[in-house]
Amino acid sequence: MSSSAPVWLFDLDNTLHNASAHIFPHINGSMVSYIRALLEVDEEHATRIRQDYWQRYGATLLGLMRHHGTDPQHFLWHTHQFPDLKRMLVFERGLPAMLRRLPGRKIVFSNAPAHYTEAVLELTGIRTCFDAVYAVERLRFQAKPAVSGFRRVLHSECLDPRRCIMVEDVPANLRTAKRLGMKTVWLSAATRQPAWVDVRLVSILDLPRHLPRLWRRRSLP
Repeated sequence: MSSSAPVWLFDLDNTLHNASAHIFPHINGSMVSYIRALLEVDEEHATRIRQDYWQRYGATLLGLMRHHGTDPQHFLWHTHQFPDLKRMLVFERGLPAMLRRLPGRKIVFSNAPAHYTEAVLELTGIRTCFDAVYAVERLRFQAKPAVSGFRRVLHSECLDPRRCIMVEDVPANLRTAKRLGMKTVWLSAATRQPAWVDVRLVSILDLPRHLPRLWRRRSLP
């Protein structure tokens, strides 16, 4: 692989599009309903379980698999159904053009399921911008920030992490990326940034102008 261009690893939700506006509330509600039925608990208890597992493991699914033997395919299918996904999507209209301007290969690296990830990429018009898509099934359900999911992407794509730039909204995921040797971009309106973040952006459309800070042509062994 040429050292003249980086490899970009992009998160999906709240990175390539704004999932907090409509999609996350819908998914969270679906997860609570799933947990209520699975564990026969009330809504308040199910909400606490969902939040606890997300905070502890980085994904509600991992807690359900670990503690309750939940079938991941069943969970992901039933919690990622949308009455009108196109209407729910919120994204910056300049996104496709921005991605096409960025030099180097681009890969989606998401904790979301494949059917939902592919649908979002198609509806936003950016699927053709990416050389590969790694949804949680392809990670063998080892969701970020677990290092095993990162290593699976790196190994499958024959990537040197020092040639990679990770673009994410979750700081814990960027910490793993930085520990592996990647450059890191944090999508956030926060005024402070962790030490493991190289660049913080409010808008993903600003990414190209920060390229000189993130990547210089270099020869790596």
